[in-house]
Amino acid sequence: MICFPNAKINLGLNIVEKRPDGYHNIETVFYPIPIKDALEIAEAPSTSFTQTGIPIDAPAEKNLVMKALRAIKQNYTVPELQIGLLKAIPFGAGLGGGSADAAFMLKLVNQYAHLQISDDELERIASTIGADCPFFIRNQPVFATGIGNVFQPVRLSLAGWHLCLVKPDVAVSTAAAYAQVKPSRPAISLCEIINRPVSEWKDLMINDFEGSVFPAFPAIQSVKEKLYAAGAVYASMSGSGSSVFGLFPSETHLKSLFPDCFVWEGLME
Repeated sequence: MICFPNAKINLGLNIVEKRPDGYHNIETVFYPIPIKDALEIAEAPSTSFTQTGIPIDAPAEKNLVMKALRAIKQNYTVPELQIGLLKAIPFGAGLGGGSADAAFMLKLVNQYAHLQISDDELERIASTIGADCPFFIRNQPVFATGIGNVFQPVRLSLAGWHLCLVKPDVAVSTAAAYAQVKPSRPAISLCEIINRPVSEWKDLMINDFEGSVFPAFPAIQSVKEKLYAAGAVYASMSGSGSSVFGLFPSETHLKSLFPDCFVWEGLME
């Protein structure tokens, strides 16, 4: 049985306050995008895990797919599985690829083993794996608050827009990015901004991380500037980076602009 975990982007990201536990409360909109990994499971004499595609320098037991399997096995009987993951979503990019793999693993095992676990319960299990992991259970646009783990569905469709996603070959420390940001509440709520035309987002929707990340990583800022120069109606860094996306009214062919970067271009669903 096979499924195709998809990534997400952040539409806006406001860091609103620092919490007593040292984390930060944020406001952002998670939106699913059609760049996808492939995840396959089959019954086997013993459980095994194989990962291909984009290399990940980590042992199999630390992969979030395996963490998801262990989490669901705590309360449910699951057969031994042969697991294969083809990685196409870049990691360390603010796209939630690892969380998507974990959430889709939960859904895939639920279906494969006929466990009949509700979405609410799958979300609860997913929350033990990562803050944004539950988002991928329902995989619909949400306004996310808390540490990115409290979701409110929003009515938003970017179907028909063309997405250009660019990830420079740099790694951004999320902790370092947070350390340089001064929390504040936005003047206009993201829930209001997303109801306005995309053409108005450029002057209204902000990712607070850009203020700390761009000075430290000018290559990321350069990507955003090039996307706007190429005709993007809206462009932004996703999460704490390092990927940047642009929304275009028509099909793009921009890979030549970013020769040293990962580039994905496609139609939003």
